[in-house]
Amino acid sequence: MSDDVINVLIVDDETPARNRLRDLLAEIPQVRVTGEARNGEEAITLAMEHNPQVVLLDIRMPGVDGIEAAEHLQKMSPPPAIIFTTAYDTYAMQAFDMNAIDYLLKPIRQERLQAAINKARALLPAQIAALKPLQPQRTHFSIVERGRVILVPVADVIFLRAELKYITVRTKEREYLMEDSLTGIEQEFGPRFLRLHRNCLVAQDSILGYEKRHEAGGDTHWVALLREIPDTIAVSRRQHHVLRSLNHRQ
Repeated sequence: MSDDVINVLIVDDETPARNRLRDLLAEIPQVRVTGEARNGEEAITLAMEHNPQVVLLDIRMPGVDGIEAAEHLQKMSPPPAIIFTTAYDTYAMQAFDMNAIDYLLKPIRQERLQAAINKARALLPAQIAALKPLQPQRTHFSIVERGRVILVPVADVIFLRAELKYITVRTKEREYLMEDSLTGIEQEFGPRFLRLHRNCLVAQDSILGYEKRHEAGGDTHWVALLREIPDTIAVSRRQHHVLRSLNHRQ
């Protein structure tokens, strides 16, 4: 960190913990608290507004937890440095130690906090990847648009379609583009999304039904009809077992 004032964002769902961090930071020269967030979603919003150099990020929070928030924050340009704060969690601490990721153990001591801020660095992609086993299933996808990070709730996604290096994320309102792995999303979310085509995952709850359509040459193919949007998704022959499974359940 330079000799300039360091802007710090505090993120913790517990008010006493935020108050303690604010009091400790007030004793550190050239450090300014630019905001306080109660969860990961608020953290993203405030970070986009204030561009802090450092984010003190609680790990366990309802909704978007600290590890998921860190992943989203790394898509900012430039990304802030992340210092995790945690109560005693042996598994998390071992992962942090192994991957040189800085953390502060609660209750946080003044000297340790100052030392962490002085050496804070943005997380490397490999460090984010190392935290994946600690992270529950994501609640949001993060989309970068015109230099801003937008959080799209996973529950709002109707389908995801791979196109070249991007994935089109479709909600009721609009489409987004993000860089991610369709296979990784399928593994992460399991039965929430059905693979109806090699390049497309569809939210099971968004499927209204299936319809057989006839092509000009006499061939037929199946499509999935979707709730709330007029789009249809072609079902590839390799995925016809999905239709058979549906008919069996009926």
